[in-house]
Amino acid sequence: MKKSIFIMALSTLSIGLTLSSCGSSPEKVENAKEDVAEAQQDLEKAKADYVEEYAKFKLESEQRITENDKNLADLKASSAKMKKEVKADYDKKVAELEMRNENLKVKVRDYKDDDHDKWEAFKREFNHDMDELGQSFKDMSKNNVK
Repeated sequence: MKKSIFIMALSTLSIGLTLSSCGSSPEKVENAKEDVAEAQQDLEKAKADYVEEYAKFKLESEQRITENDKNLADLKASSAKMKKEVKADYDKKVAELEMRNENLKVKVRDYKDDDHDKWEAFKREFNHDMDELGQSFKDMSKNNVK
């Protein structure tokens, strides 16, 4: 995030300096100051957008994790009705799902990187893991019904 914003600010400054090279020296300085101020505003807006996007993503992720917790409770409740022969294997699978859900909870809570490319990769990977976990819940529910 910082790297891409820095590149954008530097590009804006370079363009401003190139365009202002046609004017007199005081005009060049004034134009350069304006370009720097504009680049700083762009940087601050990008940071604010990132903070807002992360907060929204975190909230949505926590809601999905809470839904997973409810699914886990349902799976555990249905375990009590099972025969002893299948209960141990079923409980083991539920415990694995619970661990995966906890790992995702920690992962989203502890994310701290500001780099835009890393943020996009994190979101993509996290959503993929959440989707896989959701599918695992569905599979467990189907197997439980059979």
